[in-house]
Order: sequence, then structure tokens, then C-alpha cells
Amino acid sequence: MQNFTFCNPTKIIFGKGTIGALKREVPAGKKIMLIYGGGSIKRNGTYDEIMAALEGREVYEFSGVEANPTYETLMKCVEQVKAKGVDFLLAAGGGSVIDGTKFVAAAALFDGDPWKILQTYGSCVKEALPFASVLTLPATGSEMNSGSVITRVSIKAKLPFNSKLVFPMFSVLDPQKTYTLPANQVANGVVDAFVHVAEQYLTIPAHAKIQDRFAEGILATLIEEGPVALKDPENYEVRANIMWAATMALNGLIGAGVPQDWSTHMIGHELTALYGLDHAVTLAIVLPGILTLRKEHKREKLLQFAQRIWGIKSGNEDYQIAEGIQKTREFFQSMGIKTCLSDYNIDSAGIDKVVAQLKSHQMIKLGEHGDITPDVARQALELCL
Repeated sequence: MQNFTFCNPTKIIFGKGTIGALKREVPAGKKIMLIYGGGSIKRNGTYDEIMAALEGREVYEFSGVEANPTYETLMKCVEQVKAKGVDFLLAAGGGSVIDGTKFVAAAALFDGDPWKILQTYGSCVKEALPFASVLTLPATGSEMNSGSVITRVSIKAKLPFNSKLVFPMFSVLDPQKTYTLPANQVANGVVDAFVHVAEQYLTIPAHAKIQDRFAEGILATLIEEGPVALKDPENYEVRANIMWAATMALNGLIGAGVPQDWSTHMIGHELTALYGLDHAVTLAIVLPGILTLRKEHKREKLLQFAQRIWGIKSGNEDYQIAEGIQKTREFFQSMGIKTCLSDYNIDSAGIDKVVAQLKSHQMIKLGEHGDITPDVARQALELCL
């Protein structure tokens, strides 16, 4: 196991009817900016519960944060935060809203061009506004981590940043608020969480048995509960397990002391920026290609994955690995997500554009070994056609 320091300061408030906790958890005397997306929080009752909990507080609102939060929209929010003297942010929605709020928290206090936050992947962030979140779409784990991904539409760039200063103070997770999610968003959330685990688990052995077993438990839960959530959307226990699995998938716990990949995500970001594909869709496309291309580098963990997660124990090692990857692709498809570039009318010329974007964003040494160059990424994408 590698050396590590693990600290996650986010308080989680989980369960039915927990939005009322905002009354005691949001510090008194703060000017609050409620940040949300397209208005689903008003349709499912979340907005009313939030406002009831914050009754008597000074609350401003900013809506319209996109499914892939854009720099352009978020800078409008930054302007309002500064103009109104807001000193506490509250994100209500899924990972995109929370990611966007993290950027606003950092940008509102940033001295200089806020785009530098993305260009330096967060290393230049020195301070940020405090914020919290009310989660309505489990997927990204953003409610309990310090990462964010932002798209700048004008230059078709989608870049991540990370800073310990943008951990949420607390996050409220009420599984009931996921009942009305469209089927595609449920599927996207499950796949997103699955691939988050894969990026930390399907690398090389680190003799980290606790991390491995935790990761395998999350994967098994998503495989079991994901299809049920599509068939029985108001099954509280299923929704609760998916919500907690998505949070645990990317709160730093299973990644502590182990090598991590993240090449699937970086390649996927370029597909979203160029072609507007849902983030989880890009992951479902790219992961099988990466695993197939890198099967020798990942052999031991892919065998462990095939045997422990998919129960594939007969046949030689090559067969087990291939079957494990195929079962993964089939799972994504069972959630209603197509897994080939051609399904989205992207051909070899489209791959050329993705590779060019990777080069322009200096994504030239990806993977746990740092040896996934743009040319290797091209080979992986060709397996995804």
C-alpha cells in the first residue's frame, strides 16, 4: 500500500426528511446564494423544503446551471455573488450544480482571471467561500469531495480542478428526492459512480485489501441496485443504497494508498466538450476500450475484477479478462446506455478531434503509469467505434 493522508471534512446528513437540517447547519447571519439548475428542485418539492428551512434568512437565487456547468454561466453567478455581498453558497441539485458552486466559491474570491483556476487545475486557489449542498442526483460524488469539472463553451474546453478549499461544509442526502429523476439520469448516475470506482480499482495491485473490498462492495451494489431503480423508482432502500454508493465512490476513501488511472475521464471530457454527450455516456463508451487496450498492464486487477465482481472463474486468464470487460459493457447497456462511438455518429475523423483536444490541454501522460499518450488514447478510441 502506498503512503497516504486521508482527510474528508464534509459532514453528511443522510435520510428521509433531512433538508430541514439546513436550519441548524447553515451558519447564522450569512447572506446565502441558492444555486440550482433547470428547476427540477421546484417540481419535486426540494425548493420549498429548502426555503422553509431558511425562513427568515437573507437568501438570493441563481438558476440555470447546465448539466455540464459552463464557465460562461457560472461567471454570471460570480458577478451576482460579489454584487450582493453573498458569503455562503448552497448548491441544490446534482453533481453539475455542486461542481459549478465549487467554481463560484473559488472564483468569487480569486484575484485575477478566474479561468486560471481551470488552467492550473486548482493549484492557484488560495481561498473560497464556504458552501453546502442538497443532493438530488447521485452520480459524481461531488457532495463529499474537493473536485469539480467546468466547461468553457467558447473554446470547447472541459477541464477539472481540485482544491481542499472547496470541500462542502456539509451535504444533505435525502434518497426520496431521487424518485422523480428521469430514467436516463438514473442510469447516468449509476454508470458514473461505477466508472469512478473503476478508475481507482482497475489499475495495478497495491496490496490494499480494505480499499479493494470497499471498491468491490460499491461495484456489486451498483450492479444489483441500478436495474432495480429503473424498474421500481420509489423503492427507498434501493435509492438509498445507490445514493450512498455514488458518494462513497469518490470521497477519497477507496483511492487512498492506491494507484489511480482517470484516463477514461479525461478522454470522456473531450467527447463531451466536442459533441455534447452526457458525461456518463462518454465513460460507458471509453472504459471498455481502455481496459481492452491496457489489459496486460492491468492484468492482475482485471482478473480479480472478473472473478470477484462477475463470478467468472472458468477458462484461461485471457478469457476471464475479456469476459469481465464484456460483462461491464453489457451492464452499461442494460442501464440503457449505448457504448459505441458509432451509436452517436462519431467516426475516425471525430477521434482525430478528440486526440487534438487532448494534446491542446496537455493530457499527454494519462493513466496510472503516465504512459497513455494521445496516440495510445487514439488506439483505445478506435476500439470504441
